[in-house]
Amino acid sequence: MRMNQDLLGRVALITGAGAGIGRETALQTAARGAIVCVNDLKEELVMPVVDEIRSRGGQAHAVVQNIASREGIREAIQRAHAQGGGRFDILVNNAAWVRYQAIPEIMSETVERMLDVGFKSVIWSLQEAVALMDPERGGAIVNVASVAALRSAANSVVYSGIKAGILGITRAAAAELGARNIRVNAVCPSAVPTEGTQRNRNAERDANRIARTPMGRLGTVEDIARSICFLASDDAAFITAQALVVDGGITLTNI
Repeated sequence: MRMNQDLLGRVALITGAGAGIGRETALQTAARGAIVCVNDLKEELVMPVVDEIRSRGGQAHAVVQNIASREGIREAIQRAHAQGGGRFDILVNNAAWVRYQAIPEIMSETVERMLDVGFKSVIWSLQEAVALMDPERGGAIVNVASVAALRSAANSVVYSGIKAGILGITRAAAAELGARNIRVNAVCPSAVPTEGTQRNRNAERDANRIARTPMGRLGTVEDIARSICFLASDDAAFITAQALVVDGGITLTNI
């Protein structure tokens, strides 16, 4: 089913779009009319998403690139700009590499990789994207954070710290870029079943979350992708510096 065309003609880069939230965001962004540049580490992750978008009548390009360095994210955004015909409108910073470890077990290699993929890349992507967004049209940047930025559990010091930092980046970038008509927002999903979160989930834990969630279910990748598309669209034209919590109410209704 084709969605409304509120992103028609815009060029979007979705990082970490080979699976999970990133993949669904790429599909929905394309269904809304955007030219979507699908980024992930490996061609075997990227091409099925590109092919699916095209099979549905959308426009998509592959951006196979490791964005865990300043040079890598710069290359990804430059390629998206070129593939979009010299236009760049939407950036979704979704890529992450996550490990949960108790404080005594935290390893420097884990911290560095999580920072490279999930934190530093957001800073470097802002720098590169801003230079390519049209000064009159502006653009939209959506950073994927987490409810862990607001309310944390054990064994998540690094993850929670990074996601809280993403909210700080979002606010500061919004303050700086508003004059250029660039909006910067974040989404904070709760636990969403994906390939990447499977190792940290089980039936008992899911049942406990569902019981504490006012909406009575877990979130889905579709829920999160719709929120990202909203923040990227003109319906959110006066919304910036916000952290949109997409969690079925669990964060603010359990004391």
